[in-house]
Amino acid sequence: MDDHQTQDLVKELVHRLLPAAESGGGGGGGRDAGGALRFAHRILSSRLAPAVLPDEHALAESIKRRLAASGRPDDALAFADLHSKLSARSRPASLWPLLYLLDSLSSRRRAAAAASCLPNLPTAAPPRNAASGAAAGAGGRPGARAHGAPPGGVVLVSKDPNIREIALREYTELVLDDMEVSEAALVRDVLYACQGIDGRYVRYDKAGDAYDLPDGVRVPRSTRTLVRKLCELGWLFRKVRGFISDNISRSPSDAATEVGTVAQAFCSALQEELSDYYKLLAVLESYSLNPIPTPGSDSGVSGNYLSLRRLAVWLAEPAVRMRLMAVLVDGCRGLRGGAMAGAIHGHAQHGDPMFQEFMGRLLRRVCSPLFEMVHSWVLEGELEDVFAEFFIVGQPVKAESLWREGYLIQSDMLPSFISPVLAQRILRTGKSINFLRVCCDDNGWADAAAEAAAYVGTTTSRGGLGYGETDALEALVVEAAKRIDRHLMDVIHKRYRFKDHCLAIKRYLLLGQGDFVQYLMDVVGPELSEPANRISSFQLAGLLETAIRASNAQYDDRDILDRIKVKMMDHGDGDRGWDVFSLEYDARVPLDTVFTASVMKIYLKVFNFLWKLKRVDHSLTGVWKTMKPNCIVSSPFYKEGISIRAQFVSVLRKCQVLFNEMNHFVTNFQYYIMFEVLEISWARFSDEMDAAKDLDDLLLAHDKYLNSILEKALLGERSHGLLRNLFELFDIILQFRSHADRWFERIYELQLRGKGKPKSKSKESGSWLDGGRKAMIQLAGELFRKMGEDLDSIAKDYTASLDAFITQLPMQQHVDLKFLLFRLDFTEYYSRVSSSK
Repeated sequence: MDDHQTQDLVKELVHRLLPAAESGGGGGGGRDAGGALRFAHRILSSRLAPAVLPDEHALAESIKRRLAASGRPDDALAFADLHSKLSARSRPASLWPLLYLLDSLSSRRRAAAAASCLPNLPTAAPPRNAASGAAAGAGGRPGARAHGAPPGGVVLVSKDPNIREIALREYTELVLDDMEVSEAALVRDVLYACQGIDGRYVRYDKAGDAYDLPDGVRVPRSTRTLVRKLCELGWLFRKVRGFISDNISRSPSDAATEVGTVAQAFCSALQEELSDYYKLLAVLESYSLNPIPTPGSDSGVSGNYLSLRRLAVWLAEPAVRMRLMAVLVDGCRGLRGGAMAGAIHGHAQHGDPMFQEFMGRLLRRVCSPLFEMVHSWVLEGELEDVFAEFFIVGQPVKAESLWREGYLIQSDMLPSFISPVLAQRILRTGKSINFLRVCCDDNGWADAAAEAAAYVGTTTSRGGLGYGETDALEALVVEAAKRIDRHLMDVIHKRYRFKDHCLAIKRYLLLGQGDFVQYLMDVVGPELSEPANRISSFQLAGLLETAIRASNAQYDDRDILDRIKVKMMDHGDGDRGWDVFSLEYDARVPLDTVFTASVMKIYLKVFNFLWKLKRVDHSLTGVWKTMKPNCIVSSPFYKEGISIRAQFVSVLRKCQVLFNEMNHFVTNFQYYIMFEVLEISWARFSDEMDAAKDLDDLLLAHDKYLNSILEKALLGERSHGLLRNLFELFDIILQFRSHADRWFERIYELQLRGKGKPKSKSKESGSWLDGGRKAMIQLAGELFRKMGEDLDSIAKDYTASLDAFITQLPMQQHVDLKFLLFRLDFTEYYSRVSSSK
């Protein structure tokens, strides 16, 4: 078949398919028929294959379903009948190309009809290619459907380049008609806005706090939205640049005074990031000089042009970084030093690698001043914090308070990437260096710091540590602390003999040196019995020296003995020397760091308690010396008649029984205090002292030692009631000693008066055996009766106080106090007496 026959057949087919109104002459029908004929020729002459695989059965079923769905069931049945007959005649050839052509023409008509219903929209352009008569261009397997194509052979046809250019040109003309400003001008204004500069059209609106096009500028809505989105970068840039300008003045010294070194480093890091941003904008400005090509323009235009959409792609990543910098700027306002570094570190915990890389680079710059401060503090003990940015703060104090109060941690300045435990180690390491340098006048810490730095692999010079190297920092701090603390402990124990001084305090202030205490009480007893306002401190100091020289204390180191001094406490009217006398120990630098004024007050409190206990024991010893058996047997009243002898023996028996009860209590209580409290506490303190690795451990061990003594010796806050009853017992015992001295002094006077009467009077006056004997017996009887009454009264008060004391012991929480109850009442005598009442 030649080409002329083919054209005639196609023309006849088109006229048969078109309605009579369209194919007939006149009007626009001829033009529609001519257009349809040209469209058919263009489809048949196209060499492009359709985007679907040939499937005759699927296409036929799709056409039938469409006819049925459109309300034409008769046409659907007629089409099925014709298709079956034609298929039977054309075997083995396929009818798919013919069905595809017919379906494409039908789809074209439906699209034109739909477009005619929308008068405001331009009629859609016809497809630019169609299927060939055969499926030779389909590369899939037979019977399969191409990916993404709808079932039934409805396809997306490749576009003709010529039609595409025409459509783009028409679209460009429509857009240009709606735009009052060229795209190139908008690109330049957006680039200006990204640098915080107002352009010709895009300007900063203070009321809206944003860059925007004025409402009077006529541009498409999509273009206006895109410009606003791109200008967000300029708004972020203004925020970051404003923070930098607020914190960096023209005078570097003034800026540092205001914001500190960490903020300066942060601003410097931001400025460096902005420098890279400026470089990108310079490149984009060079691209913006190239004209933006339009459809149909000369193909020789450079491809490095810059449109708004290309600009959006270029600025996507810088916008992310600028947005992050703006967030950091907002979060760091009002912060400084370690608090600022911690706030920035909080934003670094992100899973995006770009975020991590950016924040790591920024934090290395920001944290550099902090790590330099840590390095200087740990290895040199220097606190170079002019602007109060470091998490360790120093304050001027006395040498004795340097360790406890000289340096503290500011929790609000501690960055989150340094743990509290590590911060405490950093604090203690620098404190140790300063304590050695200021209090101990020692420079051996420098060698220890150098050895620690060499062991870790760093140097004592500045630098070498930075953000992200927390493990290296911790290793340096741990090693430096270990070596410097070890050197400090050596200085404290060997050079300043800390343990010897603790032992001296135990022996003299805690009355552990028995012979010294006994002799001291003997020599100062007469003086202390006087009113407090009559006692001379210089005389007591001489008596103290006498007691030292008379006891084994004389063999102690002279430096220790010179530190023991007499101290008279404040006294009021009626106070005796016993009430105000005490000893103190002169703890000099650096030992006064441990033995502070508050600690020495505790020692003074313990001394006063032990001194009163020793005084009670000493008083009972004096009572025993007075009423010992050989003195009683040698008494004349013991050899008199049955009446006076019985009365004398009864009184002495009451006195002896009361003494034994008091002596039992005082002996057991004193044993408990001296051994169960002082010795056991000292043994534990000695072990902890030897095991202490740093000064904090030593201070903690000493505090535990003192607290143990206070709690177990009834001097704690929870034992006030029990201590009050104990002091009442002590007063009753001292009262007993006072009465005993007065009683036996009267008895001794009576004995002397009776023995001396014959020598002083004549024989007419009589002697002890005749005239004076009756009077002496009468006086002695009165004395013994008064002694008995006083003894009964003292015994009653003592029993009541002792019962109250023993009753409160089981309620104490400390287990050692329960052991004291067992010692005092091991036969359960007091328990039975108390229960019988």
